[in-house]
Amino acid sequence: MKNEDIFSRYSRQIFIEEIGLEGQRKIMNSKVLVIGAGGLGSPVIQYLAAAGVGVLGVTDFDEVELHNLNRQVIHNENSVGISKVKSAEAFVKSLNHQVKFIGIEEKIEDENIEEIISQFDLIIDGSDNFKTRYLVNDICVQLIKPLVYGSILGFSGQVAIFNYNGSKNLRDIFPEPPFDENLPDCDSLGVLGALPGIVGSMMANLALKIITDLPLQLNQLTLIDTLEWRFQTINF
Repeated sequence: MKNEDIFSRYSRQIFIEEIGLEGQRKIMNSKVLVIGAGGLGSPVIQYLAAAGVGVLGVTDFDEVELHNLNRQVIHNENSVGISKVKSAEAFVKSLNHQVKFIGIEEKIEDENIEEIISQFDLIIDGSDNFKTRYLVNDICVQLIKPLVYGSILGFSGQVAIFNYNGSKNLRDIFPEPPFDENLPDCDSLGVLGALPGIVGSMMANLALKIITDLPLQLNQLTLIDTLEWRFQTINF
């Protein structure tokens, strides 16, 4: 893009003193992987594409279903029945054609995760199960990749940054995943549609701060309770 086009499109970010043209170029040179194109992945993908990330990878193996639409806002009624990755790609291209989209229609497994994650500078985990969360965390530690973490259920959410500039990781606060496979999840207890929008937007904000080298509070877990409207930070 020409400088004048960059300024015209991203002027409201560039006007921020802490971002400027240099920060915008960092965003445009970034390579970010979003794991999951669902409730959390949707707002993350939306805001990172809007911000102008250079390379945006999205991995998901599911198809869009009607019940997804109350919270997975990058998909629409015409997306039902097609892969979430292809739906996400169509959304990104319609929003910002300058973003290079890399779609990975695969389930994250032991056999493929290292190859996938190694292609990117920053990983954002919007997965919905403990196995994937811990696998992503462990490979990020192994490959020294910063990780933005989020989770949601009902009215509640969590957000943290792991493995960034020597900071701690998921196992430092939760050493092992729960053993009970019947723990409640969004499929059984539900989730209010706006909650992943809140948590996912916070994750996108943290990702952009990492990309632009802005100050961050590390080794903290933010707990979000939108029913009582309480936000709590735990140091670990």
